[in-house]
Amino acid sequence: MLNRFMGNIWLKSLMVLLVTGACVSRVNSQALTIGECYSLARKNYPLIKQRDLITKTKDYSVSNAAKGYLPAFSINGQATYQSAVTSFPFTIPIRGFTLPVYSKDQYKIDGELDQVIYDGGVIKNQKQTAEANEIIQQQSLEVELYALYDRVNQLFFGALLVDAQLKQNDLLKQDVQNGIDKEKALVANGTAYRSTVDELTAQLLQTDQSRIQLVATKKAYLDMLAVFINKPVDQNTILEKPAAPVLADSVSRPELLSYDYQKKTYDLQDKLLVAQLMPKFSFFAQGGYARPGLNELSNNFEWYYIGGLRLSWNIGSLYTLKNQKRLLNIDRETLDIQKETFLFNTNLTQKQQSSDIVEDIELVKKDDDIVNLRESVKKASQAQLENGVLSAHDYITEVNAEDEARQNRILHEMQLLQAQYSYQNTMGNIKISN
Repeated sequence: MLNRFMGNIWLKSLMVLLVTGACVSRVNSQALTIGECYSLARKNYPLIKQRDLITKTKDYSVSNAAKGYLPAFSINGQATYQSAVTSFPFTIPIRGFTLPVYSKDQYKIDGELDQVIYDGGVIKNQKQTAEANEIIQQQSLEVELYALYDRVNQLFFGALLVDAQLKQNDLLKQDVQNGIDKEKALVANGTAYRSTVDELTAQLLQTDQSRIQLVATKKAYLDMLAVFINKPVDQNTILEKPAAPVLADSVSRPELLSYDYQKKTYDLQDKLLVAQLMPKFSFFAQGGYARPGLNELSNNFEWYYIGGLRLSWNIGSLYTLKNQKRLLNIDRETLDIQKETFLFNTNLTQKQQSSDIVEDIELVKKDDDIVNLRESVKKASQAQLENGVLSAHDYITEVNAEDEARQNRILHEMQLLQAQYSYQNTMGNIKISN
């Protein structure tokens, strides 16, 4: 009685430990979604570091352009010797009055302050161009990242596919093991041969071999995925199967925004051509020390200053204005052709992927029917094997046929899901987790 009581306590304790262990294992396992993989791969990709550099470049360029409104200060100096100077070829016969004699060596040093009042819009144009160039470079970076998302898709869904195949491998192994157990019972009763058990056991070993290959393949996928997202990923990591996305019809690729802003830079260049033809006004102040100074009749070193408004108007670019505008129009037309080509190729890819998605949907529907039929045939074969009216070889054939049907459905389901997410990537509608 005591032994029975102690046995019950030991059995309950064992059950508690098993349940607790399973719960702890579930808690310690990590779950990973496709959106998290996109986000982590994006953060870990070395090229993403260029984003901050692009922004800093824009900030510095805008800041430098804005400094064009600040006063500009310059210092100039010169010392010259000239072959002749102004002289007076006559004398004035007045006592105490002499005409000045100028030295052939002359000196001058001065500082000048120049403040822009109106530049025709050149500085504003430079700031707008820097901002537009930043967006173009950022979108070029986004284009590179979309190729990264495609790599993540291949690894993530590849690992999901192998994971589903491993579960099917377990079901296949269970079916074979059931056949072995039933045949062993028949052998024990003398109604079956030992070779029948051996044939089923060989099939079980082949199933184990397949599992070894699948585990190695999954590990390879997970190892590569870990490198992309810079996060440990192992066999305990749970890859959450994503829901089928809502497929968008419109293209939202970063290339389109890049084309738009590239055209904007051409518009800014067009405005710059006009701005460069406008007159420029500025205020200036100059002070210095020279011989001679502003007093041309003095040969002494003197301090001086001068200030006022300055007008500069360079109309030399007027000669080439028409051709430069024509060149910009050619650039715009070239850009339109590039955009049209991109949309053409994207639409072709979209059509192909849409066709693949429709095909996979139809295949999955047929797979369901095939699996149901194969499962029904397998169950009948199990009963026949148990009753000794079906050979082990024929039973294995039916088990393998059902396994193949289930493997095809797994493959087609995962192909469908990957095709849908590849379609989203093509259309520029990838969802990134924060």
